[in-house]
Amino acid sequence: MEIGIYTFGDWAKDTVTGKQVSAQTRMQQLIEEIVLADEVGLDVFGLGEHHRPDYLVSSPAVVLAAAAVKTKQIKLTSAVTVLSSDDPVRVFQDFATLDLLSHGRAEIMAGRGSFIESFPLFGYDLGDYDTLFEEKLHLLLQLNKEEKVNWKGHHRPSIAQRGVYPRPLAPLPVWIAVGGTPASVIRAASLQLPVALAIIGGNPKQFVPLINLYRETAAKTGFAQPSIGINSHVFIADTEQAAVEAFYPGYADVMSRIGRERGWSPMTREQFDYMRAPGGSLLVGSPQQVIDKILYEHSLFGNNRFLCQMSLGATPHKQVLRSIELLGTVVAPAVKKALLK
Repeated sequence: MEIGIYTFGDWAKDTVTGKQVSAQTRMQQLIEEIVLADEVGLDVFGLGEHHRPDYLVSSPAVVLAAAAVKTKQIKLTSAVTVLSSDDPVRVFQDFATLDLLSHGRAEIMAGRGSFIESFPLFGYDLGDYDTLFEEKLHLLLQLNKEEKVNWKGHHRPSIAQRGVYPRPLAPLPVWIAVGGTPASVIRAASLQLPVALAIIGGNPKQFVPLINLYRETAAKTGFAQPSIGINSHVFIADTEQAAVEAFYPGYADVMSRIGRERGWSPMTREQFDYMRAPGGSLLVGSPQQVIDKILYEHSLFGNNRFLCQMSLGATPHKQVLRSIELLGTVVAPAVKKALLK
Protein backbone atom coordinates (compact mmCIF):
# COMPACT_ATOMS: atom_id res chain seq x y z
CA MET A 1 0.00 0.00 0.00
CA GLU A 2 1.14 3.54 -0.78
CA ILE A 3 0.87 5.86 2.20
CA GLY A 4 1.13 9.61 2.00
CA ILE A 5 -0.24 13.02 2.87
CA TYR A 6 -2.50 15.59 1.32
CA THR A 7 -3.30 19.13 2.40
CA PHE A 8 -5.31 22.12 1.28
CA GLY A 9 -2.63 24.49 2.51
CA ASP A 10 -4.82 25.70 5.38
CA TRP A 11 -4.08 29.30 6.35
CA ALA A 12 -6.08 30.09 9.46
CA LYS A 13 -5.90 32.23 12.56
CA ASP A 14 -4.76 30.58 15.78
CA THR A 15 -7.85 29.61 17.77
CA VAL A 16 -6.36 31.00 21.01
CA THR A 17 -4.30 34.04 20.03
CA GLY A 18 -6.21 35.05 16.89
CA LYS A 19 -2.88 35.55 15.14
CA GLN A 20 -2.11 34.33 11.63
CA VAL A 21 1.30 33.69 10.11
CA SER A 22 2.09 35.53 6.88
CA ALA A 23 1.29 33.92 3.54
CA GLN A 24 5.01 33.72 2.83
CA THR A 25 5.69 31.91 6.11
CA ARG A 26 2.83 29.48 5.57
CA MET A 27 4.08 28.69 2.07
CA GLN A 28 7.55 27.95 3.41
CA GLN A 29 6.00 25.71 6.05
CA LEU A 30 4.15 23.85 3.31
CA ILE A 31 7.34 23.22 1.37
CA GLU A 32 8.97 22.04 4.60
CA GLU A 33 6.14 19.53 5.09
CA ILE A 34 6.58 18.12 1.59
CA VAL A 35 10.36 17.84 1.96
CA LEU A 36 10.02 16.05 5.30
CA ALA A 37 7.44 13.65 3.85
CA ASP A 38 9.99 12.75 1.17
CA GLU A 39 12.82 12.38 3.68
CA VAL A 40 10.88 9.96 5.92
CA GLY A 41 9.99 7.74 2.96
CA LEU A 42 6.32 8.50 2.36
CA ASP A 43 4.99 7.63 -1.08
CA VAL A 44 2.72 10.53 -2.08
CA PHE A 45 2.10 14.20 -1.29
CA GLY A 46 -1.03 15.91 -2.58
CA LEU A 47 -2.13 19.55 -2.67
CA GLY A 48 -5.72 20.69 -3.03
CA GLU A 49 -6.93 23.61 -5.13
CA HIS A 50 -9.07 26.29 -3.47
CA HIS A 51 -9.97 29.91 -4.12
CA ARG A 52 -10.82 31.04 -0.58
CA PRO A 53 -9.07 33.20 2.02
CA ASP A 54 -8.66 30.29 4.45
CA TYR A 55 -6.62 28.15 2.01
CA LEU A 56 -3.33 29.24 0.50
CA VAL A 57 -3.06 27.05 -2.59
CA SER A 58 -4.98 28.05 -5.71
CA SER A 59 -2.46 26.48 -8.12
CA PRO A 60 -1.22 23.10 -6.84
CA ALA A 61 1.12 22.54 -9.79
CA VAL A 62 3.11 25.70 -9.01
CA VAL A 63 3.71 24.73 -5.37
CA LEU A 64 4.44 21.12 -6.29
CA ALA A 65 6.96 22.32 -8.88
CA ALA A 66 8.78 24.23 -6.12
CA ALA A 67 8.79 21.05 -4.05
CA ALA A 68 9.91 18.91 -7.00
CA VAL A 69 13.40 20.38 -7.04
CA LYS A 70 13.77 19.83 -3.28
CA THR A 71 12.56 16.21 -3.17
CA LYS A 72 13.80 12.95 -4.64
CA GLN A 73 11.31 10.08 -4.48
CA ILE A 74 7.84 11.17 -3.38
CA LYS A 75 5.00 11.30 -5.92
CA LEU A 76 3.50 14.77 -6.30
CA THR A 77 -0.21 15.08 -7.03
CA SER A 78 -3.08 17.50 -6.91
CA ALA A 79 -5.72 16.65 -4.34
CA VAL A 80 -7.75 17.81 -6.12
CA THR A 81 -7.61 19.76 -9.36
CA VAL A 82 -11.04 21.36 -9.78
CA LEU A 83 -11.24 20.36 -13.42
CA SER A 84 -14.77 21.67 -13.97
CA SER A 85 -13.62 25.30 -13.72
CA ASP A 86 -10.17 24.91 -15.27
CA ASP A 87 -8.85 24.47 -18.79
CA PRO A 88 -7.74 20.85 -19.37
CA VAL A 89 -5.04 22.03 -21.78
CA ARG A 90 -3.41 24.21 -19.13
CA VAL A 91 -3.86 21.53 -16.47
CA PHE A 92 -2.10 19.02 -18.68
CA GLN A 93 0.70 21.44 -19.55
CA ASP A 94 1.24 22.39 -15.91
CA PHE A 95 1.47 18.80 -14.73
CA ALA A 96 3.57 17.73 -17.71
CA THR A 97 5.99 20.48 -16.69
CA LEU A 98 5.89 19.22 -13.11
CA ASP A 99 6.58 15.72 -14.40
CA LEU A 100 9.72 16.88 -16.18
CA LEU A 101 10.94 18.82 -13.15
CA SER A 102 10.33 15.85 -10.84
CA HIS A 103 11.75 13.16 -13.16
CA GLY A 104 8.38 11.47 -13.64
CA ARG A 105 6.71 11.87 -10.25
CA ALA A 106 3.67 13.97 -11.25
CA GLU A 107 0.06 12.84 -10.95
CA ILE A 108 -3.34 14.50 -11.31
CA MET A 109 -6.25 13.87 -8.99
CA ALA A 110 -9.25 15.37 -10.75
CA GLY A 111 -12.55 16.21 -9.11
CA ARG A 112 -15.58 18.44 -9.32
CA GLY A 113 -14.62 20.19 -6.08
CA SER A 114 -16.44 20.45 -2.77
CA PHE A 115 -16.44 24.27 -2.83
CA ILE A 116 -18.00 26.45 -5.52
CA GLU A 117 -15.90 29.65 -5.46
CA SER A 118 -13.99 28.77 -8.63
CA PHE A 119 -17.13 28.63 -10.79
CA PRO A 120 -18.14 32.31 -10.65
CA LEU A 121 -14.47 33.33 -10.46
CA PHE A 122 -13.75 31.80 -13.86
CA GLY A 123 -17.15 32.51 -15.37
CA TYR A 124 -18.84 29.11 -15.21
CA ASP A 125 -22.47 28.32 -14.45
CA LEU A 126 -23.06 26.06 -11.46
CA GLY A 127 -25.98 24.62 -13.38
CA ASP A 128 -23.38 22.93 -15.58
CA TYR A 129 -21.60 21.40 -12.56
CA ASP A 130 -21.65 17.81 -13.80
CA THR A 131 -21.46 18.29 -17.57
CA LEU A 132 -18.44 20.57 -17.21
CA PHE A 133 -16.52 17.87 -15.39
CA GLU A 134 -17.59 15.11 -17.74
CA GLU A 135 -16.55 17.01 -20.86
CA LYS A 136 -13.28 18.36 -19.48
CA LEU A 137 -12.24 15.00 -18.06
CA HIS A 138 -12.58 13.39 -21.48
CA LEU A 139 -10.47 16.15 -23.01
CA LEU A 140 -7.79 15.79 -20.33
CA LEU A 141 -7.61 12.03 -20.93
CA GLN A 142 -7.30 12.57 -24.68
CA LEU A 143 -4.51 15.11 -24.18
CA ASN A 144 -2.73 12.59 -21.99
CA LYS A 145 -2.82 9.96 -24.73
CA GLU A 146 -2.34 11.97 -27.92
CA GLU A 147 0.25 14.60 -28.82
CA LYS A 148 -1.95 16.19 -31.46
CA VAL A 149 -5.61 16.56 -30.64
CA ASN A 150 -8.86 16.92 -32.55
CA TRP A 151 -11.64 17.74 -30.12
CA LYS A 152 -15.04 19.39 -30.06
CA GLY A 153 -17.17 20.04 -27.01
CA HIS A 154 -19.87 22.30 -25.65
CA HIS A 155 -18.15 24.27 -22.88
CA ARG A 156 -14.76 24.95 -24.48
CA PRO A 157 -13.63 26.06 -27.96
CA SER A 158 -12.73 23.22 -30.30
CA ILE A 159 -9.19 22.05 -30.97
CA ALA A 160 -8.27 21.20 -34.56
CA GLN A 161 -5.20 19.02 -34.93
CA ARG A 162 -3.13 21.00 -32.45
CA GLY A 163 -0.13 19.72 -30.57
CA VAL A 164 -0.03 20.23 -26.80
CA TYR A 165 3.37 20.67 -25.17
CA PRO A 166 5.43 19.86 -23.22
CA ARG A 167 4.85 16.12 -23.03
CA PRO A 168 5.47 14.28 -19.76
CA LEU A 169 8.01 11.48 -19.53
CA ALA A 170 5.12 9.01 -19.72
CA PRO A 171 1.33 9.41 -19.65
CA LEU A 172 0.36 11.04 -16.36
CA PRO A 173 -1.49 8.94 -13.79
CA VAL A 174 -4.97 10.45 -13.48
CA TRP A 175 -7.08 9.62 -10.43
CA ILE A 176 -10.73 10.53 -9.98
CA ALA A 177 -11.61 11.99 -6.59
CA VAL A 178 -15.08 11.09 -5.33
CA GLY A 179 -17.24 11.82 -2.32
CA GLY A 180 -20.18 9.49 -1.87
CA THR A 181 -22.09 9.38 -5.14
CA PRO A 182 -22.52 6.12 -7.09
CA ALA A 183 -22.38 8.00 -10.42
CA SER A 184 -18.84 9.17 -9.64
CA VAL A 185 -17.44 5.70 -8.98
CA ILE A 186 -19.25 4.30 -12.02
CA ARG A 187 -17.66 7.02 -14.17
CA ALA A 188 -14.18 6.27 -12.81
CA ALA A 189 -14.51 2.52 -13.30
CA SER A 190 -16.03 2.88 -16.77
CA LEU A 191 -13.07 5.01 -17.82
CA GLN A 192 -10.70 2.50 -16.17
CA LEU A 193 -9.27 5.12 -13.85
CA PRO A 194 -8.18 4.77 -10.22
CA VAL A 195 -10.51 6.27 -7.64
CA ALA A 196 -9.73 8.28 -4.48
CA LEU A 197 -12.55 8.24 -1.93
CA ALA A 198 -12.65 10.94 0.75
CA ILE A 199 -13.95 9.64 4.08
CA ILE A 200 -14.13 12.64 6.38
CA GLY A 201 -17.26 11.84 8.32
CA GLY A 202 -19.64 9.09 9.26
CA ASN A 203 -18.72 5.43 9.53
CA PRO A 204 -16.25 3.99 7.00
CA LYS A 205 -18.39 0.86 6.73
CA GLN A 206 -21.11 2.86 4.99
CA PHE A 207 -18.76 3.37 2.01
CA VAL A 208 -18.17 -0.33 1.40
CA PRO A 209 -21.12 -0.65 -1.08
CA LEU A 210 -19.66 2.28 -3.04
CA ILE A 211 -16.29 0.57 -3.40
CA ASN A 212 -18.00 -2.70 -4.25
CA LEU A 213 -19.89 -0.87 -7.01
CA TYR A 214 -16.60 0.51 -8.33
CA ARG A 215 -15.08 -2.98 -8.47
CA GLU A 216 -18.18 -4.53 -10.04
CA THR A 217 -18.29 -1.84 -12.73
CA ALA A 218 -14.56 -2.20 -13.34
CA ALA A 219 -14.95 -5.94 -13.85
CA LYS A 220 -17.68 -5.37 -16.44
CA THR A 221 -15.41 -3.07 -18.41
CA GLY A 222 -12.42 -5.41 -18.27
CA PHE A 223 -10.52 -3.16 -15.87
CA ALA A 224 -8.42 -5.92 -14.32
CA GLN A 225 -6.53 -4.00 -11.63
CA PRO A 226 -8.59 -1.08 -10.33
CA SER A 227 -6.78 1.10 -7.80
CA ILE A 228 -8.49 2.49 -4.73
CA GLY A 229 -7.26 5.30 -2.53
CA ILE A 230 -8.78 6.37 0.78
CA ASN A 231 -8.32 9.99 1.92
CA SER A 232 -9.00 10.77 5.59
CA HIS A 233 -8.31 13.21 8.40
CA VAL A 234 -5.33 11.89 10.37
CA PHE A 235 -3.13 13.19 13.16
CA ILE A 236 -0.42 11.34 15.06
CA ALA A 237 1.54 12.22 18.20
CA ASP A 238 3.64 10.23 20.63
CA THR A 239 0.57 9.77 22.83
CA GLU A 240 -3.16 9.82 22.24
CA GLN A 241 -3.61 12.81 24.54
CA ALA A 242 -0.95 14.83 22.75
CA ALA A 243 -2.56 14.09 19.38
CA VAL A 244 -5.99 15.18 20.56
CA GLU A 245 -4.69 18.37 22.20
CA ALA A 246 -2.76 19.40 19.09
CA PHE A 247 -5.40 18.54 16.50
CA TYR A 248 -8.82 19.19 18.02
CA PRO A 249 -8.82 23.03 18.21
CA GLY A 250 -7.92 23.58 14.56
CA TYR A 251 -10.10 20.71 13.37
CA ALA A 252 -13.15 21.90 15.29
CA ASP A 253 -12.62 25.45 14.03
CA VAL A 254 -12.45 24.34 10.38
CA MET A 255 -15.40 21.96 10.55
CA SER A 256 -17.55 24.49 12.42
CA ARG A 257 -16.65 27.28 10.01
CA ILE A 258 -17.49 25.19 6.95
CA GLY A 259 -20.55 23.89 8.77
CA ARG A 260 -21.92 27.42 9.18
CA GLU A 261 -21.69 27.89 5.43
CA ARG A 262 -23.58 24.67 4.77
CA GLY A 263 -26.13 24.75 7.56
CA TRP A 264 -24.48 22.14 9.75
CA SER A 265 -24.27 22.18 13.53
CA PRO A 266 -20.96 23.26 15.11
CA MET A 267 -18.40 20.53 15.79
CA THR A 268 -18.48 19.43 19.43
CA ARG A 269 -15.93 17.53 21.47
CA GLU A 270 -18.44 14.71 21.86
CA GLN A 271 -18.73 14.37 18.07
CA PHE A 272 -14.96 14.48 17.75
CA ASP A 273 -14.47 11.70 20.30
CA TYR A 274 -17.19 9.60 18.67
CA MET A 275 -15.50 9.94 15.27
CA ARG A 276 -12.17 8.90 16.85
CA ALA A 277 -13.69 5.66 18.11
CA PRO A 278 -12.48 2.40 16.48
CA GLY A 279 -15.25 2.41 13.85
CA GLY A 280 -15.22 6.16 13.17
CA SER A 281 -13.76 8.20 10.33
CA LEU A 282 -11.09 10.13 12.30
CA LEU A 283 -7.61 8.66 12.72
CA VAL A 284 -6.27 10.72 15.61
CA GLY A 285 -4.07 9.25 18.31
CA SER A 286 -0.87 7.39 19.00
CA PRO A 287 1.04 5.62 16.22
CA GLN A 288 -0.45 2.25 17.18
CA GLN A 289 -3.99 3.60 17.17
CA VAL A 290 -3.51 4.99 13.68
CA ILE A 291 -1.85 1.77 12.49
CA ASP A 292 -4.85 -0.21 13.73
CA LYS A 293 -7.33 2.08 11.99
CA ILE A 294 -5.51 2.09 8.65
CA LEU A 295 -5.44 -1.71 8.74
CA TYR A 296 -9.12 -1.80 9.73
CA GLU A 297 -10.06 0.35 6.74
CA HIS A 298 -7.90 -1.80 4.48
CA SER A 299 -9.89 -4.82 5.66
CA LEU A 300 -13.04 -3.02 4.50
CA PHE A 301 -11.85 -1.67 1.16
CA GLY A 302 -8.72 -3.54 0.07
CA ASN A 303 -7.32 -0.14 -0.89
CA ASN A 304 -3.79 0.22 -2.23
CA ARG A 305 -3.32 3.88 -1.26
CA PHE A 306 -4.05 5.80 1.94
CA LEU A 307 -3.59 9.58 2.15
CA CYS A 308 -3.69 11.55 5.40
CA GLN A 309 -4.91 15.14 5.74
CA MET A 310 -3.07 16.47 8.80
CA SER A 311 -2.66 20.24 8.76
CA LEU A 312 -6.24 21.38 9.25
CA GLY A 313 -6.87 24.95 10.30
CA ALA A 314 -4.21 26.39 12.56
CA THR A 315 -2.77 23.07 13.72
CA PRO A 316 0.71 24.01 15.01
CA HIS A 317 3.38 23.52 12.38
CA LYS A 318 5.84 21.87 14.77
CA GLN A 319 3.27 19.23 15.72
CA VAL A 320 2.35 18.69 12.06
CA LEU A 321 6.01 17.95 11.30
CA ARG A 322 6.11 15.46 14.17
CA SER A 323 2.95 13.82 12.85
CA ILE A 324 4.52 13.49 9.39
CA GLU A 325 7.67 12.05 10.94
CA LEU A 326 5.71 9.44 12.90
CA LEU A 327 3.66 8.54 9.83
CA GLY A 328 6.79 7.92 7.77
CA THR A 329 9.04 6.26 10.35
CA VAL A 330 6.58 4.29 12.49
CA VAL A 331 3.08 3.99 11.03
CA ALA A 332 3.76 3.38 7.34
CA PRO A 333 6.45 0.70 7.90
CA ALA A 334 4.22 -1.14 10.39
CA VAL A 335 1.19 -1.05 8.06
CA LYS A 336 3.18 -2.30 5.08
CA LYS A 337 4.77 -5.06 7.14
CA ALA A 338 1.37 -6.20 8.41
CA LEU A 339 -0.06 -6.30 4.89
CA LEU A 340 2.77 -8.55 3.70
CA LYS A 341 1.76 -11.31 6.11
